[in-house]
Amino acid sequence: MTISFDAPATSPTRERLARCRRFAARSGHFIWRMACNPLTAIGGGIVLLLCIVALFAPWIAPYHPLIQDLNNALMPPGAAHWFGTDEFGRDIFSRLVWGARITLYIVLLVSVTVGPLGLLLGVTAGYFGGKVDAVLMRVTDIFISFPSLVLALAFVAALGPGLEHVVIAITLTAWPPIARLARAETLSLRQADFISAVRLQGASPLRVLWKHIIPLCLPSVIIRITMNMAGIILTAAGLGFLGLGAQPPDPEWGAMIASGRTYMLECWWVVTVPGLAILINSLAFNFLGDGLRDLLDPRSE
Repeated sequence: MTISFDAPATSPTRERLARCRRFAARSGHFIWRMACNPLTAIGGGIVLLLCIVALFAPWIAPYHPLIQDLNNALMPPGAAHWFGTDEFGRDIFSRLVWGARITLYIVLLVSVTVGPLGLLLGVTAGYFGGKVDAVLMRVTDIFISFPSLVLALAFVAALGPGLEHVVIAITLTAWPPIARLARAETLSLRQADFISAVRLQGASPLRVLWKHIIPLCLPSVIIRITMNMAGIILTAAGLGFLGLGAQPPDPEWGAMIASGRTYMLECWWVVTVPGLAILINSLAFNFLGDGLRDLLDPRSE
């Protein structure tokens, strides 16, 4: 006769389960605090809706965004076309839905690039100081001295029109403020007592940066990136309006305004609808950034 017993959970397993429970509890509490702030809830809801629309665009859009129907050109909003049609008879609602993918693609790609880049350069300059700080900050000052849209125009003019070139241009103009912020945070942390204690224990500079300074800089950087997303949307739309972004017939919101501006006095919906989409989503990211600042940075209160 064989008697089997269930093996007790090992200590590492229990620790992982405990960490998962703590993470779930903290995440739930964080989401609840965001929901309690009306502006943050509105901004987060709109951003979530943008993500859902971009993800399920093929099923949400009732028409193909590129197929033309000149017989239905410049039709006003109605039951068949909720937001009307453009000068080529394309459904504006469908183009708006598919354009959300382009906008979200630019925002996400720029954000995940400028965040690590600006954070790395900023903490390096702030921690090591001296010539390293002087060189990195002078380069940063050169980029900051020009308006971001003008600098982005210069980069796109050099690289040529195209969506990928827009991402590169906006990335090259969006990292300096993040680097400045990370440097300021690092300067305030570098002489802290706990950092001195870690150095006395023999920790290398890379370990001090990776384990102690970068995690403390992350909340401020995340807040700044979130609030920068509104500027990224506006810059991308501006480049698209000038014909330097996504090329026709791609349904980019700025390009939609540019193509319909000839008819804006007689057919208001051609430019008003994509303009409202840009405005609403820019405000949503600003609201979300304000809420994250209240939650992640208690010093702002």
